[in-house]
Amino acid sequence: MTYSRCIPTDYDTDRAAQAVHQVLDELKINYAEVQHAPIFTVEQAKTTHINLPGLGCKSILLRTKKRDYYALVLLRDDRRANTKAIAQQVDCAHLSFASPDELMEHLGLYPGTVSPFGIINDHNNTVKILIDPTLVDEQLLFHPNANNRTISIAYSDLIKFIVHTGHSYQILQQ
Repeated sequence: MTYSRCIPTDYDTDRAAQAVHQVLDELKINYAEVQHAPIFTVEQAKTTHINLPGLGCKSILLRTKKRDYYALVLLRDDRRANTKAIAQQVDCAHLSFASPDELMEHLGLYPGTVSPFGIINDHNNTVKILIDPTLVDEQLLFHPNANNRTISIAYSDLIKFIVHTGHSYQILQQ
């Protein structure tokens, strides 16, 4: 399969978002959602009016060279992932960006749809969650596994979601 900045036409964004909604509703997590044109990059997000409270966030899947460790890094949208510093904090020699095939294999997501909610597709709990400390106790904005909508969720509720899925998480050092 080839990948580009567009999601395949057979990717059902409604179904992807509904799967996230179902878990959030089961956990009685409050969230607000808006629909919008598909957003593939942080730059596009900054030019899209999203009338929701919260910090814009990005989600990046990293992996080791041996592909034996995967980490979903959650960052403010204005921060860069310092892969060397993150690798040191999780005791890995080196971390690099996962491929589109690895995104699909571990999170069931395409580039442009990656979010922490993708862990509902990681049934083997192979992905660890690493969180930027500036997100703690904030209201956060993420795609609900579909890049044509955005969810606003409290940090504490995101942690509740992560724990519910059986995934581990770690707050990164500044």
